[in-house]
Amino acid sequence: MIRNLVEAVHILTPPRVVLFDWHATLVDTLDAMYTAVDEILPQLPELGLLDELVPAARSRSAEDARLVEHVRKHGRLHPKVRADRRISRTDIFEILFGGNEDVKHIAHEAFNEAYRRHYGEVRPFEGGELALLNELREFDVKIGVLTNRDREFFEHELAAIEDGAWQDLFDVSVCGGDTFRRKPNPEPILKALELLKQPADPACWYLGDSSTDVASSCRAGVSPIFFNGAGWDPAWLEKVFPGTPAHPEKPLVIVETFAEFRWLFEECLSIEH
Repeated sequence: MIRNLVEAVHILTPPRVVLFDWHATLVDTLDAMYTAVDEILPQLPELGLLDELVPAARSRSAEDARLVEHVRKHGRLHPKVRADRRISRTDIFEILFGGNEDVKHIAHEAFNEAYRRHYGEVRPFEGGELALLNELREFDVKIGVLTNRDREFFEHELAAIEDGAWQDLFDVSVCGGDTFRRKPNPEPILKALELLKQPADPACWYLGDSSTDVASSCRAGVSPIFFNGAGWDPAWLEKVFPGTPAHPEKPLVIVETFAEFRWLFEECLSIEH
């Protein structure tokens, strides 16, 4: 994983397409998300999902195993997870259920029912995203957004953020219900590129804040860029991206802010030109 942006400029392919994750990358909807997750976790037994939790021996790390065990015993997230505001719903489901697509589909559907009762408020994650997205539109680069959130939620949030100023920014959007398999499966990325009539290659960059975003990028054959908006330290990032046979995917580069991403984007295009 490269943290030196100058070095990263020379290994990244200048982009023809830039795809963004939605939640916790472009926008902040964390409060409603955590409320909905905590609402469905006590329902795992009746959903038939309690016995589908990942065994400790198959967990990516000791921390993941402890989270699974806490959910198994208490039917809720550990309070520190919510207090830290660092981990996405998709990553939570990956930690809990691993690669079982059918089980995760049930969990996502239950989440949708709960999230429908709580969503609404949305704001830029960091500030400056609108200016960056408008700047990207000035280049010969397609831009899109991918989210495991269903379209009914995404379209409401897109219309609400900054009084509708974002509504015409994206050339494509792919939401959770648009493909059966959600991230970390590559289907959403491949669907977006198909709609854009663009190949799946390193000239497509995908910026996301979770290990599932990185895994999805690697499996699709595009360039994974990790947005460390949560402020994970290097030791934790090594645990999130261990590079083991079971979890081999790592980002090509890590950016800490949108200012860093803007610099990286502009520098790569200037070198190409």
